Amino acid sequence: MVYTLRWFGPEDPVTLAKLRQVPGLEGVVTALHDVPAGVAWTREGVAERAALLAAHGLTLTAVESIPVSEEIKTAGPSRDEHVAAWADSLRAVAAAGVRTVCYNFMPVFDWLRTDFALALEDGSFAMAYDEAGLARFDLSRGMERLAAWASGYDGAQLAAAFARYERIDERRLREHLSAFLADVVPVAEELGVRLAVHPDDPPWSIFGLPRIVKDADDVRFLLGAVPSEANGLTLCTGALGASRANDVVAIAREFAASVAFVHARNVRLSGERVFHEVAHHRSAGDIDLAAVMKALLDAGVDVPIRPDHGRMLWGEEAIPGYGLYDRAIGLAYLQGIEQGYQLAAAAPRGRDGDAAGDPFPVGAAESSDG
Repeated sequence: MVYTLRWFGPEDPVTLAKLRQVPGLEGVVTALHDVPAGVAWTREGVAERAALLAAHGLTLTAVESIPVSEEIKTAGPSRDEHVAAWADSLRAVAAAGVRTVCYNFMPVFDWLRTDFALALEDGSFAMAYDEAGLARFDLSRGMERLAAWASGYDGAQLAAAFARYERIDERRLREHLSAFLADVVPVAEELGVRLAVHPDDPPWSIFGLPRIVKDADDVRFLLGAVPSEANGLTLCTGALGASRANDVVAIAREFAASVAFVHARNVRLSGERVFHEVAHHRSAGDIDLAAVMKALLDAGVDVPIRPDHGRMLWGEEAIPGYGLYDRAIGLAYLQGIEQGYQLAAAAPRGRDGDAAGDPFPVGAAESSDG
């Protein structure tokens, strides 16, 4: 695996100087967040960002995300121009040596939480989602903030965004995603770039909007829509694992060959469509990241991975979910899992075929996320 951390650009409170101090960090995941969806990134803009990272001894490893505009998702009148701009952005990041590009096809909201600072028992704070909490949002007045990093909508903007989806159900949205992939996957193939769709977060409909990357069936569809090594998956353990219906270990095993990027995140499920984020280690939540890692390593997966959505620890002030401390701890945890796997693989085998002190006993490999 290639160990990375996400960085939100020069305005991110976690500076590049701080990132450079994280042991084992091999790359940075970022984007040109100031460029609106539907507008092409320039080679100069991407090169400037890569040079900024290089000046701090860091490498631009993956891009997250080139935003897919609502025009593309809804097949609006400017759809083709926006797809062409997206493809030009892809060419710009490829020119900088980037070979992994994460994107999503979530209508209107991208990922969403109802609480960005839930107090946990240990005194830390985490992001959380409670379906009942959506009731407090008065959509007619807009929403000030939908995700920890996103700008909000006023009432008129939100009404217009919803109106675009009045005649779009999951079937039609799938058609739009398939058409988008048919246009951009050949470009990615030519450039040697792997596209990595991010699952819906959370993996169910929000405010009645269609969601089409929720589970294993959806992943099978999108990978089959345009079969190609360039058409890949971001395995986000927290997004998929927010639903008890998703066996994240089984999904990792089934789609390992198509996993182009990994978001390693742990969540604690406390009810139907109620969850909060926790520390990365397996005892903290309902996601067995050790078993997920083993499934990927068994399949020979070697792609960028980043610890995702850490808790806010020790009074740190940063973008919710993207403080330095818990993500750095999570990165060390993931590295330890892989190093333990490698040691176990190299250890002499006993009569029963198990390595002495094997940190991945058979039971752990077959465990489920609930």
